[in-house]
Amino acid sequence: MKFAHLADTHLGYRQFGLFEREKDFYEVFEKVIDKIIEENVDFVIHSGDLFETARPSPNALLVFQKGLLKLKGAGIPMYAIAGNHDSVMRKGSIPPQVIFKKLGLKVISPINPHYTHGDLFIAGLPYYPSSQSNVLKSKLAELSQKAENYEKSVLVLHQGVDKYFGYQYELEIGDIPDNFDYYAFGHIHNYVNDSFGKGRLVYPGSSEIWKTKEVEDYQKNGKGFVVVDFDGEKPLVKRVKVDISREFMKRSLDYNNLESGIAGIKEIIKDFDNEPILDLTINNVESDTKMVYEMINEELGDLALMIRPKFNTKDDIISDTDVHEGRVGIEELLTEQLNVYDNEDVNVLGVELYKYLSKDRLEESGNLINQFYEEHYHHVDEEIEFKTEKVKKDEVPDEDSKDIQLTLGEVEK
Repeated sequence: MKFAHLADTHLGYRQFGLFEREKDFYEVFEKVIDKIIEENVDFVIHSGDLFETARPSPNALLVFQKGLLKLKGAGIPMYAIAGNHDSVMRKGSIPPQVIFKKLGLKVISPINPHYTHGDLFIAGLPYYPSSQSNVLKSKLAELSQKAENYEKSVLVLHQGVDKYFGYQYELEIGDIPDNFDYYAFGHIHNYVNDSFGKGRLVYPGSSEIWKTKEVEDYQKNGKGFVVVDFDGEKPLVKRVKVDISREFMKRSLDYNNLESGIAGIKEIIKDFDNEPILDLTINNVESDTKMVYEMINEELGDLALMIRPKFNTKDDIISDTDVHEGRVGIEELLTEQLNVYDNEDVNVLGVELYKYLSKDRLEESGNLINQFYEEHYHHVDEEIEFKTEKVKKDEVPDEDSKDIQLTLGEVEK
């Protein structure tokens, strides 16, 4: 028996506000489905964040429906849990995965926390925030006890574990039951394949680059899914890589050799099938950064989907040298204050904003804030809007809303 394990497909994510990036996430998902069928697996496990939000767009729903029906046509069922993105943290809410139960999707939920596939026990839970860690641990103990009745078992979770997550985790490694044979995790977008319990603990990673900081792991491990073979005494895990639609390129250029640096980039990307995302750092900038930006955009704008420039003046480099010589600067003090958020991305944002704003570089500051928002918080507006609409509806209940609530309750059962 073998199965495919994937997670964090984030269908519907419009990265940087670009429709092209939304399409990239759809295209790589379609490639993943085709590869899974080629692998001739017995079933599929999706470990959460199937969608980018709890209210997916019609396009996102249709892309998943097409993939699910393709698997069904090949005789391959799918088991799935809800992640933090495709859940609304509110009592009584249900994830969009439930819509597809009648098309054969087997949703693992608090109501249906386990299935059997042949003689294999498949158990799991949707995402639980750290505020509900005691509830999560209690439910894990119950599933662990049930797994004792089966020779082979799989645990499916969408949680951050301290050993791999680094901060704001929901579980410590010691909280996870150790009597399962395979741990099908989601939530961390980098690839993790570790020994744990009787077998392996695996995060297959996201199927696309959801944050630019994932580029390094992508270059090392690729994006895709894993195939797990359960025929032996212990599960064997094979990494299956899937090409993403466009490249993320990171380059540093010197202002004094800007023309030749840009020419080198043009030579690399001119034959790409799709325009890349360019992260450019321009060092030793001596003139107006607006002029430099316009030059970069004029030369590379037609060849790149998006250009994300960062400008360092000679003053920036001198400041960095001072720090290395042992002087404590404002950046270190600022970072120390920001450490209360336990988020390296926030630290970087704060320091970069300080550099720009201290030199009245307002345009670059605005671009930096917009990029950070698109990468981290654009989905929050949708959830707030949803909750606001819900409150308004709850203020004046009507028969239609009661019927909808009854219907959703029946579907979940």
